[in-house]
Amino acid sequence: MMVRTAHALRNEDRVWLIDPFDDRQALRAVASLGRPAGVVQLLDRHNRDCEALATRLGVPLLRLPDHLPDTPFEVVPILSHARWKEVALWWAQARALIVAEAIGTAPPFALGRRAGVHPLLRLTPPRAQLSSYRPELLLVGHGRTLESGAAAALDDALAHSRSDIPRLLTQLPRLLRSG
Repeated sequence: MMVRTAHALRNEDRVWLIDPFDDRQALRAVASLGRPAGVVQLLDRHNRDCEALATRLGVPLLRLPDHLPDTPFEVVPILSHARWKEVALWWAQARALIVAEAIGTAPPFALGRRAGVHPLLRLTPPRAQLSSYRPELLLVGHGRTLESGAAAALDDALAHSRSDIPRLLTQLPRLLRSG
């Protein structure tokens, strides 16, 4: 139901793994992309296999970074609460927004839309943090990457976060059964 997604982002000959998990086939594909530069963990509880993969690849683990010098990424603070710490990445050159949890495309997030706000953030969506970004690509930690219309999908997700709460409540039993 929550569809875990990880990303490998390549810039020139360097590759950053974002919230990765150990998947042999995916890691073989990553190896062909270029030299591993780091593992980035965008959500406090997305431990997944970040530390183990950083160690195996001999690269730094960048857990909830506040900046990423010598990379093409701008760190976007999303939340910093006792129970939820999350940052996103903006890659201006690629017009890509990478969001671990606050926005997703998996069914519990999207509720029939292309993207949606995390169910627990619907009352307080990260509008101020994300609405100024106009991505062509939206890469999320749960669900498929949006390769077109990403800015419109992000706008729609943020605009309907609260008004979709009744839809979430009516779909919740079906979502739980399918999970």
